[in-house]
Amino acid sequence: MSLTRRDFASRTALTGAGVALAGTVGALATAPNALASTDVESADAETAGAHGGVGYGPLIADPEGLLALPAGFAYKVITYSGRTKLESGEFTPSNHDGTATFCGPRGATLLVNNHELKGPRANWPHPVPLTEGLVYDPAASGGCTVVEVRHGHVAEWVGIAGTSTNCAGGSTPWGTWLTGEETEDKAGQNGMTKDHGYIFEVDPEDRRANRDPKPVKAFGRYAHEAVVIDPKRGHAYLTEDASGPNGLLFRWTPPAGFHHGRGKLRTLADNAGVLQAFKCFDSGGKFVDDLSRATKIGTVYGVDWVDVPDRDAKTVSVRKQFTDGQVTRARKLEGMWWGDGGAYVVSSYAREESPVQHDGQVWFYDPKRRTLTLKVLLGVNPDPSKDGAFDGPDNITVSPYGGLVIAEDGEGVQHLFGATESGRTYPIARNELNIGTEEEPEYSEFTGVTFSPDGRTLYANIQTPGIMLAITGPWKRQKRG
Repeated sequence: MSLTRRDFASRTALTGAGVALAGTVGALATAPNALASTDVESADAETAGAHGGVGYGPLIADPEGLLALPAGFAYKVITYSGRTKLESGEFTPSNHDGTATFCGPRGATLLVNNHELKGPRANWPHPVPLTEGLVYDPAASGGCTVVEVRHGHVAEWVGIAGTSTNCAGGSTPWGTWLTGEETEDKAGQNGMTKDHGYIFEVDPEDRRANRDPKPVKAFGRYAHEAVVIDPKRGHAYLTEDASGPNGLLFRWTPPAGFHHGRGKLRTLADNAGVLQAFKCFDSGGKFVDDLSRATKIGTVYGVDWVDVPDRDAKTVSVRKQFTDGQVTRARKLEGMWWGDGGAYVVSSYAREESPVQHDGQVWFYDPKRRTLTLKVLLGVNPDPSKDGAFDGPDNITVSPYGGLVIAEDGEGVQHLFGATESGRTYPIARNELNIGTEEEPEYSEFTGVTFSPDGRTLYANIQTPGIMLAITGPWKRQKRG
């Protein structure tokens, strides 16, 4: 059923500013296209916490040249591509991406870690090993590993292999991991022997459940980024990172009588349920062609859902099956996280391929009201080489201490940063591993930001070369600012 202009107008009138600023994040910019403000921008600030603001104080340079953190915080390297090894003896694969944590046996924390490796295996020194029984396409280099952390001991093994370009992904309410392929390569392209661009389910606890990998074709074949599951309604929401034209936000509705659970997704028919793309309109009923058009924090759009004609994209990419005016698009639809009764959705940046340029948006989709609210807007960063401003949000998680924690995938300096409920942003970590040169420094993006089940440890990855880090310290509930 469509959400009519009258429905949308009445709902926004009833909720008013509560819709615009409700939820965990609040507004993150003081003016349209402004950079989100930070409480601490340099090590010249006063002693951490003494200023009474939000966050944990200035970042302190790391003598090891890896990770700058606030005073009182520490990190440990959990896995390091080319250095640490799997149980089977091969090196940890490279290009760490999306990650989630799960409660493991005997007090262990289990993490499923995507490895964003595209194309033939020969292109990469450390692809995901082709573990017998866990391979989808033996020509593909990507996949997931499962990492077990227990009382200082670390073990790692393959969860799925032979997939491609495994990016953000997402956890399920029933304790498994959904990994998506950010590619549309078909059999015969880039050396692949099978079609790619699917979602796969990985069970962190039951290795047998991961044997004979089967794509969840009901979720569609396109350049997948993140996926979340509505635990109440059973819908899956999925982001697409693509351009020419820009990508889409999708919703999958399960078929009547279907009940989620471990192993249930692989029982679905390829055309099970209904896959739809979103279509937004403003409070006046005007169609919104691209999310970049929103230039004010608190912008609220109504959302309709439009059926996908051919979800397997047999001849035409899914996003190209719609004409202008049928769906809403957005550049770099990336990380998502379920929280506060809805889905936080990232649009990492917009450039010439979008109507309006920006350096990052975070939206909140409320499935009950069927509204999409702009929570974060980062203006174009004038000088990404300088520390202080944040740009290019990517992977995201809801913090147990309030607000969001966001992994930066922008230009220049790369951070993990937080956002309070009232809109203040603050640095948590800075990548200091220069993979470029002294004359032209280069710093890899952060990925896979996620808290341990008990909330005491923040895990995050440096994508290149592929390093998983565990960050601990005096976490505290953040003031509203």
